[in-house]
Amino acid sequence: MATALSRRSPLLDLSEFRGFFEPIFSDVEAQLGLSQRWAPAIDVVRGDGEVTIRADLPGIKPDDVKIEVENDTLTVSGHVEEESEEKQDDFIRRERRYGSFSRTIALPPNVDRNAIDATCKNGVLEVKVPMPEPAEGKVEITPKSA
Repeated sequence: MATALSRRSPLLDLSEFRGFFEPIFSDVEAQLGLSQRWAPAIDVVRGDGEVTIRADLPGIKPDDVKIEVENDTLTVSGHVEEESEEKQDDFIRRERRYGSFSRTIALPPNVDRNAIDATCKNGVLEVKVPMPEPAEGKVEITPKSA
């Protein structure tokens, strides 16, 4: 019976090794308060002449959200305050996030920044960015001699 040879990759082995230990270390980091910064989940949808960005911001007041557009990028940022906590509680696991967050999304060039609209409903921020009008017509360019 013939056996197939398979090629092993040391990097793949390292990835499998990391995958085994990552849940263990992430639990320890969470218990020590060393876990990575929180960032909201986002969807970016293009259609109907606009780009719609939706970000999950549960429990965050619209006044605590900052939206900025600079150089064809849109940044959603803010700060989530931790509610008062009783010090005698012994947490076994703590996953609720607090602190600063920021997400940056690339926009199409030449968007009308003044036409961007944002609403917040049921913990979901929705930002609508109108698409710029495409250039129309045919242009002929005649090279000049140097």
